[in-house]
Amino acid sequence: MEDNKERLQKVMASCGVASRRKCEEIISSGRVKVNGKVVVELGTKVGKKDIIEVDGKVLFKQEHVYYVLNKPTGYLTTVSDDLGRRTVMDLLDPETKKTRVFPIGRLDYDTSGVLLLTNDGDLSYRLTKSQKEVEKEYQVRVDGILTQEAVTKLIKGVLIDGVMTKRAKVEIMEIDRKNNSSLFKITITEGRNRQVRKMCETVGYEVKKLKRVSFGGVTLDGLSVGEYRPLKPHEIKKLYSL
Repeated sequence: MEDNKERLQKVMASCGVASRRKCEEIISSGRVKVNGKVVVELGTKVGKKDIIEVDGKVLFKQEHVYYVLNKPTGYLTTVSDDLGRRTVMDLLDPETKKTRVFPIGRLDYDTSGVLLLTNDGDLSYRLTKSQKEVEKEYQVRVDGILTQEAVTKLIKGVLIDGVMTKRAKVEIMEIDRKNNSSLFKITITEGRNRQVRKMCETVGYEVKKLKRVSFGGVTLDGLSVGEYRPLKPHEIKKLYSL
């Protein structure tokens, strides 16, 4: 029955090919066959009996895995890089890579901290592309003494790239007058490109150090820089409940 079928990109994502958005690009580029025929239409639906091939390899449903990585600075958040630069995948052991995990969302090259990885395309979509508001908490070190006026603006929202940011939570952790710097926590529910850095620049502060300490309630939990661990069952359950 047609009702039992799902969109091709969703099935591919659930099989661990890539995120749903990336799967759409793969389909559009003509790299996917369904029952031996090339398919480029994103609205295509498939059922359990359909045979799906990507780059000539038949897809099989994979067991889903979930990890949190303490990302160092100096690594790109991507599965591969055409220029040969270091990516977060270089931090994973060969066995983990066999599960075809990919990052959920992105962290900038010069940003460290919590990065989730999975082969579960549905969860990735829920946390990054849907309208759900997922809290992401950062520790930020900026040049200068953070004023209450600036804090208020960050909380209420500022204009970046022509669009107002949603309300944020801000907590000042340290004011270092000797070195003219401030350390604070900010929690946002969006995932726009370089959002925290741009927010700080808008209120007059340059970010010197940025670290994500929580994503949807998942923390580093004692991980050293560059280390990763499987998510605990209650962490996975919480992410799916968001």
